[in-house]
Amino acid sequence: MKKAPAKRKAKKATKKKATKKATKKKTTKKKVVRKATKKVAKKATRKKATKKVTKKKATKKVVKKVKPKVKRKPNPAFMAPMAPDAVLGAVVGDKPMPRTEITKRLWDYIKKHSLQDKVNRRMINCDGALRSLFGKGVVSMFEMNKLLQAHLKKA
Repeated sequence: MKKAPAKRKAKKATKKKATKKATKKKTTKKKVVRKATKKVAKKATRKKATKKVTKKKATKKVVKKVKPKVKRKPNPAFMAPMAPDAVLGAVVGDKPMPRTEITKRLWDYIKKHSLQDKVNRRMINCDGALRSLFGKGVVSMFEMNKLLQAHLKKA
């Protein structure tokens, strides 16, 4: 008969352990939930703070856009007159003019005589005058200005 109370005690002890484990799990779940809500709350406050900052920046940008634009001054080096040599003078003219104007006139000549390649528009197919100017049959538009420099002198 003494064995029966021992079994009861063992059952009660296991029940207590099981309830303790269950309560521990519940408390840990609650802690995790609390931590997660705290993190979410912190993120929300951070987002609000960044929104406030961006709103302030936006108002500053509006102020900057209201300022009147000042016209940009051209670089005087581009506007300096350059004298073309005889070979270049046959294509663009003999008078001294800025490098930008010489380039414009050269492009006018290329378009007038349709010397730009049909497939690859960056390439220029040279005729007799341009062949003597560049020394090649085909020149890229980027290489063209580099080759032009040899035919220009300061006026």
